[in-house]
Amino acid sequence: MKSLTERYEYYLRIERVMSPNTVASYGRDVQAFMDYLDGKDPYAVSSDDVIDYFTGRKFLSKRSQARALSALRSFYSWLISEGEIEINPCDKVEAPKMGRYLPDVLSVEEVEAIIASVDTNSWKGLRDRAILEVLYGCGLRVSEASTLQLSDLFFEDGFVRVVGKGDKQRVIPMGDMAEEAIKAYLPVRPEPTDARTAETLFLNRFGKPLSRISIFNMVKDQAQKAGVTKDLSPHSFRHSFATHMIENGADLRAVQEMLGHESILTTEIYTHINAATWQASVLENHPRKK
Repeated sequence: MKSLTERYEYYLRIERVMSPNTVASYGRDVQAFMDYLDGKDPYAVSSDDVIDYFTGRKFLSKRSQARALSALRSFYSWLISEGEIEINPCDKVEAPKMGRYLPDVLSVEEVEAIIASVDTNSWKGLRDRAILEVLYGCGLRVSEASTLQLSDLFFEDGFVRVVGKGDKQRVIPMGDMAEEAIKAYLPVRPEPTDARTAETLFLNRFGKPLSRISIFNMVKDQAQKAGVTKDLSPHSFRHSFATHMIENGADLRAVQEMLGHESILTTEIYTHINAATWQASVLENHPRKK
C-alpha cells in the first residue's frame, strides 16, 4: 500500500494537476509532519498538535512556515474529501504574519553588464547568452526557460509560448535581443540524446535538458564576472523585467499577463518596489535629513 504522503502527492499531481515542484514541496512538508508525529495516528491530530509542531520550528522563515501550514491544511482538506476525517486540525491555526516581500532588483545597467560578461566565442556562451536574454526579455521563471521547446518559438510572429504553473499556457512577445540570441545559439545547439529531448531548446554538452541548478550556477558565475555583488538567482531577472516594465509605463494588467500571475495583487508588488526606490531617493536627497 502507498503511504499517506504518496497518496496525497498522487492526488496533487493527477487531480489538482500541480507542477512537479509544488507536489514535491508539499510532499516534503507533509512527510516532515508525519515524521514529527513519530507513530501517532495522523487521523487523530488536533489543532494543538499542529501548533506544537510549528512552535518547535521557529528556526524556519515565516515564508517557509506559511508554506508548510498551507501544505498541511491542503493535506487534511484532502482527507476530509476522502471521508477519512471530519475536521481539519489546521483551521484554527493562524499563519505567521509576513511583511510584503520585496525582491532584489537589478538595474538596467547591471542586467546589461551580466549579459555582456558572457563569452560568446563558444557554443556554451551562445547558449548562456540566449538563456539570460530569455529570462530577462521574456520574464520567464527558470523552470519555464529550462523546459522551452523548439515548437514554442514563433519567430515570424515575434512571440514565445510558455507553459507555466498548473500547465497554463501564455504567449509572450519575444523581443529583438532574445530573438537574436536564440537564433545565434540554434546552429550550435548540441545534438539531442534521444527523441524525448529532441524538442528541448536549452541542452547541456551531453544533449540532455539543462537543469535549473545549472542555470542558477551560470547566473551566479556571470554576475560575479560582471562585478555585480547582489544576491542573485535566475528569478532576479524576472523581477527586474517586471520592475523595469512598470517603471517605463507598462500597464499593470499587461505585465500580469506576461508574468502569468493569477492575481493582480501578486503583480502589484512591483509597484511597491518602484515606490520603495522612489522613497529611498527622496530620503537620500531630503533637505532636512541629519
